Amino acid sequence: MTDNTADITEKNTLENTEEEKTQESKPKKFQTLRGFQDLLPEFQDYYTMIKKSVRHRGRQSGFKRITTPIMEETGVFSRSLGESSDVVSKEMFTMESRSGKLMTLKPEATAGIMRAYIEHGMHTLPQPVQLYSIEPQFRYDRPQKGRFRQFHQANFEVLGIKDASVDAQLIHMSYKILEDLGIADRVDIQINTLGSAGNREEYMEALRDFFFDKSQHLSEESQARLKTNPLRILDSKDEDDQILVSMAPKLKDFLSEESKNYYETVKDYLHALNIPFYENEGLVRGLDYYCDTVFEIWDKSQGAQNAIGGGGRYDGLAELLGGQPTPGFGFAMGVERIIGHMKDAGIKPESKDKVHFFVAQLGEEGKKKALKITTNIRDLGYNAIGGMGKSSMKAQLKMADRSGARWAIILGEIEVRENKAILRDMHLGKQEIISLDNIEQTVIERLNN
Repeated sequence: MTDNTADITEKNTLENTEEEKTQESKPKKFQTLRGFQDLLPEFQDYYTMIKKSVRHRGRQSGFKRITTPIMEETGVFSRSLGESSDVVSKEMFTMESRSGKLMTLKPEATAGIMRAYIEHGMHTLPQPVQLYSIEPQFRYDRPQKGRFRQFHQANFEVLGIKDASVDAQLIHMSYKILEDLGIADRVDIQINTLGSAGNREEYMEALRDFFFDKSQHLSEESQARLKTNPLRILDSKDEDDQILVSMAPKLKDFLSEESKNYYETVKDYLHALNIPFYENEGLVRGLDYYCDTVFEIWDKSQGAQNAIGGGGRYDGLAELLGGQPTPGFGFAMGVERIIGHMKDAGIKPESKDKVHFFVAQLGEEGKKKALKITTNIRDLGYNAIGGMGKSSMKAQLKMADRSGARWAIILGEIEVRENKAILRDMHLGKQEIISLDNIEQTVIERLNN
């Protein structure tokens, strides 16, 4: 190696080292975690519209809002949802506290609401207790369209009474909310019955017997479910599994007369309410606490692959959580998936964030008057903003145009000296000179006209 070559090599090494040091000292640019998203203003407009419908339908029917902690002791979910469920076995965000207790970000709302019902002695209240919530939930699932690791659900729960009319009314409520939002025609309601806990246990035993000598033909996931909860095999999307499922015993053959009659009554009520639905014998839902009536809201074009929500009866849940026997029925709907349908349908929510007035000004005296006018208009219940940080009138009027304001109030130095302002209609491009005396009332009259 020559001296020149050595010098060049040393120089390149020094330059690379300096570049690495520069990169290390440069602050890292952070992004959201995979499966999480920022809820930007456009999302909030849709979310507000959904919450309005949820609150309206809830209040009409006597529901009260409840908010449970975002985190619960892990047993609240593992005991109630079932160790074999996908949620518990694969999808929970679980961590250990400093004291060694396992805690989980809530993957669904019903178990936490039932825990609150038991803990706060709500069984002493007039029954049924009707509660609703609209909150974030968390599942460690593979992110895809309409599926996030932090997502939002609207939940309705009726606790303390078993009556087929309750089941029908909540299915009806879910449909009416989607009607409010303009997407009821984009979905199908699928219903089924799982019978009583005893019916279900007898049926699962029959499935174990049926699949026992056929397990080698099942998918790996269904082989695991055969040991834990063979009912979940019916839910498999594997084609070979579905061939075997078509030959397997049917749940309807194991239903008691009481369960059959209950299911028929639910259907009668749905017909009376003019709610369109399809019976689906393969519908089992993914959580172990369900019994009797279950239902799901499917995307007409994609079916269960893009279900908007669902629910059912869970009469044994309270006992799993250490409470007294308490009948319950509830449902949940996914906010993100509803918004996806609304966007696909071309539905745009009206935003209350629209700007009514933009106040532009020049000079220190103009800024003082603009500040007073802006705050007075806000106090009267209208939305007003100003270009306080902009120096030129041209820049302020560009900002007024981008804001979408209906009217611009312009306070130039000459106008301020003459105790006047220019009121410009931003939509029509027309303007007029008005007095600063009682200007707030004058401009609001123009807006209302």
